Parts: sequence; structure tokens; C-alpha cells
Amino acid sequence: MDLDLSPKLAKKVHGGDGGSYHAWCPSDLPMLREGNIGAAKLALEKHGLALPRYSDSAKVAYVLQGCGVAGIVLPESEEKVIAIKKGDAIALPFGVVTWWYNRDDTDLVVLFLGDTSKAHKAGQFTDFFLTGANGIFTGFTTEFVSRAWDLEEGIVKSLVGSQPGSGIVKLDAGFKMPEPKAGHRKGMVLNCEEAPLDVDIKNGGRVVVLNTNNLPLVSQVGLGADLVKLDGSAMCSPGFSCDSALQVTYIVRGSGRAQVVGVDGKRVLETTVKAGNLFIVPRFFVVSKIADPDGMAWFSIITTPNPIFTHLAGRTSVWKALSPEVLQASFNVPQDVEEAFSSKRMDSEIFFPPN
Repeated sequence: MDLDLSPKLAKKVHGGDGGSYHAWCPSDLPMLREGNIGAAKLALEKHGLALPRYSDSAKVAYVLQGCGVAGIVLPESEEKVIAIKKGDAIALPFGVVTWWYNRDDTDLVVLFLGDTSKAHKAGQFTDFFLTGANGIFTGFTTEFVSRAWDLEEGIVKSLVGSQPGSGIVKLDAGFKMPEPKAGHRKGMVLNCEEAPLDVDIKNGGRVVVLNTNNLPLVSQVGLGADLVKLDGSAMCSPGFSCDSALQVTYIVRGSGRAQVVGVDGKRVLETTVKAGNLFIVPRFFVVSKIADPDGMAWFSIITTPNPIFTHLAGRTSVWKALSPEVLQASFNVPQDVEEAFSSKRMDSEIFFPPN
């Protein structure tokens, strides 16, 4: 059966006064289940707190909008209290406990993309909350919690039963949350808006790649990522992941057209993508995008920490490496046609500005 690769928007899962949590469902986007990929978004209003939780999946978090504070506790480590802002990418390995807080007027929106191969449900994140109405300790008897925490039962009942919220709550304006520490960002966060560019093509586009070199914690997550900005009407070269990785793409800004070609030269997707869309390119399938006049930006994860791509147009194209005779025979064309083909895109990289 052919898989539906069309882009989808996230659906609200839960929320309240402090914000909301949205996710992409495998029933709407089957490639999530097929590729063991999870995708979700957290949106926090002013004074919104996402209660401490851990997940059954390793993830990469990307701040789409706003700024705030994140608390991150790696296994057997102290809490890192980190100031976060738009463009920040954060690697979240297995076992990490996180909380998220927005103290500004602008909503804080965080995208989560990750590997669900070890999750309870393929293609879907499951969070385990430490507190709240659905917190872990609401399931234990008072006796067990009292023994575990070495507290009187009355105090235990207060601790476990006083927070009626689930997942996301809104704090009083005067409540003081921990202040972020500047040194805690080091090794935990890479801002893709400020990082050195890996590719920069005038009137074409720019790329920042997140890998083990600029954020070593990525090695514990098992995922790579990149932020791509495509200028107005520019094209991203047709290409594919040559190391069997899936590419999961979220459109951050703008809109454009995308085509994906699979087995036997069959075009399996031709569509318009816009901000908020998520789509997945299967292993070895070739994808290309053309931005609308206002440009387009996307954030992707790749299911390997140091991805390798092969491009089929431009200076680094595999065509440029093949012998002229092989090209002429393969295309079954005269020599002058092969020469015309080989002479083009000699200086172009992976992005092609509009003519």
C-alpha cells in the first residue's frame, strides 16, 4: 500500500490556562509509525509552566517562537537552568527530566522531533509527569510514597494531591522561578540563528547543521538536524540521504512547493508546503523544494547524528563525478547534449537562485 506523504498540521492533545500541547498522530501521518518518528509542539502562554516530565523517546527540541526558561536534568546530574530563545536547538537524550516556563508576553513555542523506536507507541511520544493530577506518584499508595520520601502521610497527601493541573499550569504573576545560569547553556544548546553557516549562497539559501561537532550531546540522541533558509523563488537541489536516514521536515516560515520521487522514478508527492506543516521523506527517496517569492525556512531532523546527503544537481552533484561517456550512454543522447548538460551548474552549490 502506498503511504500518504502529504504534509500535516499538529492537533491539540491537551491544554489549559497556561498553554497547550499539540502532536502529529501516526493515523494522520503514517510515515511517523513507519519511520519510528515522533513530533509534537509545546505552546506556553505568559507564566505558563510545563510540569517536570521525562519521555520514552530521545528528542531534539527547537524553539520556534519566543523566549523562556528550561530546566534540564540529565541522568545522575544536577539541574541545568537555561535561558532559551527563538532558534535554540537542544538535544534531549533518554532519561532526561525537563520543565519549561514562559515569563514573557509572547507565547513560547517549542518543537519536539525524536526517535520512537523504543517508545511505547511507534510514531508517538509518551511523557511521564512527576507531578500534577496525572503525575506518577498519584498511582502509588500513600504508604509507598511515605516510605520512599521518608515523610509523614499528611505531608505526602499535600505534596501529591495539591496540584490539580495536568501537564501544563499557569503560575501566579508574583511567583519566582529559578533564574537561568549563563554557564548552563554551554554544551546543551546551539542557536541555529546565530551559529556559523555551513552553506551560504547569495540569493539562494543558508544552512546550519546540528551534529556531534557543534553539539556533542547529539551523539546520545542519535539524531542530526539542520535549519535551512531558502530565499524567495530559490530552489533546493534534488537530493537524498545516502546513509539510509529518514528526513523529517517542519516548515518554520513561509511557503513553497515540494516534490518527492521514489522507486521506479515515481513521483510520490507534489504539494505546497507552508508554515506549521510537517512531512517526512522516506529513505533514499529524492526531494526538492522551490520557495514562494517570500522565501521559506524549515527545521529538519535526520535519523543519524552525522547525516550525509547526495545531491543530483549543482557543483557537488554525482553527475559531475561520472565520465562523459557514461553520461552520454546512460542518457542515450548525442555528445553535444551531454556537453551542454555537464557545462551547467559548475559553480552552483545546493541552492539555485531564481533566474
